[in-house]
Amino acid sequence: MTKYNEDAYEEERRPVKKSSGSKSSSSKSTGKKSSGKKTSGSKKTTGKKPSGKKNSRREQEKKKRRRIILFILEIVVLLIMVVVLYGVLTGEKAGKVELKEEDIIINDTVKEAEETTMKGYRNIALFGVDSTTGALTKNTRSDTIMIASVNQDTGECKLVSVYRDTYLNLSNDSYNKCNSAYAKGGPEMAISMLNMNLDMNITDFVTVGFAGLADTIDALGGVYIDVDEAEISHLNNYQLCIAEDLKRSYTPVTSTGYQLLDGLQATGYCRIRYTAGDDFKRAERQREVLTAVADQAKKASPTQLINTANSVFEEVYTSLDLSEIVELLGDISKYSISETAGFPTEEHRATGTIGSKGSCVIPTNLEENVIWLHDFLFEAEAYEPSDMVKECSAQIEADTANYLK
Repeated sequence: MTKYNEDAYEEERRPVKKSSGSKSSSSKSTGKKSSGKKTSGSKKTTGKKPSGKKNSRREQEKKKRRRIILFILEIVVLLIMVVVLYGVLTGEKAGKVELKEEDIIINDTVKEAEETTMKGYRNIALFGVDSTTGALTKNTRSDTIMIASVNQDTGECKLVSVYRDTYLNLSNDSYNKCNSAYAKGGPEMAISMLNMNLDMNITDFVTVGFAGLADTIDALGGVYIDVDEAEISHLNNYQLCIAEDLKRSYTPVTSTGYQLLDGLQATGYCRIRYTAGDDFKRAERQREVLTAVADQAKKASPTQLINTANSVFEEVYTSLDLSEIVELLGDISKYSISETAGFPTEEHRATGTIGSKGSCVIPTNLEENVIWLHDFLFEAEAYEPSDMVKECSAQIEADTANYLK
């Protein structure tokens, strides 16, 4: 058996020192776009039981909530695939947390958009944290950051990776790599960071650690991934490190092409960042694996999904009620991931070392990036960014212009 060099991959346990400076791409499907009329399902129910003519409306609200919960189940099961961590989480089982809505920043004009361009969509933040001690709540960087936006009428889901080194307002008027927001203020600050810079209205999140990752993939029967020659050695080095952490054996990948990867192999694939494309390509691989797991999850039986979900939930920190999610497993096949992409876009980003902040991904024009994002997620072709986004955009340009020159 070939001996793989582990030392090069120990760098993953330390802060990233090198810039990600290559192109990324988004994978798109040809699924139909949603039609104009949509029903909003983003508001929480009050618990009061309507009577008489209000019964019909109550039933509609219950159906909307059911659709949202079923979608979240898929995301929880899938998100475990994209977490890039470096050890086994053994301590914390954080479960559900009640977020204080007053602690979540939503730009004023976005609240109006909830009844216009964003009507009928539910947006959830997905975080994969860098921790080897079970810390899911804060004091750990979120090395995987995604936004999942679901069209509640059609079940269509779009995923956007926010590159972890993107230079943004952390939501407290300090600017740094966006993955430090979770370390400083937990999910509240990380969600507020996304909302402030991207004009989003996120109030729910799911955070996962590394524990159960390989087992989750194996429980679903593995995933089909197209592996190229440049990826094989890195994939095997990563799964060697993971196997040693988990104290289990592993099977090296020996050939290229479209093939079924087991849990350790798929986890190793998600972590690759030493090929052309660097961290941009790694984020793309994460979305690729997540989409592949969605395909496998739809083939699974309810019992298989419940068993898989139970193993994942032990290491989940979320604002969502997981008992409701498990109860409503039956309709998971109605949801699909139609398109994925990365933020900021290739056309409006650069990379560079920004003083003591280190190597960053710089949105050279945050306004243009936000316009693209709202068109991609909500088909809002003439979106006008908020004053807050414009302010952040101007500050980012002022902070980075000299370094980029």
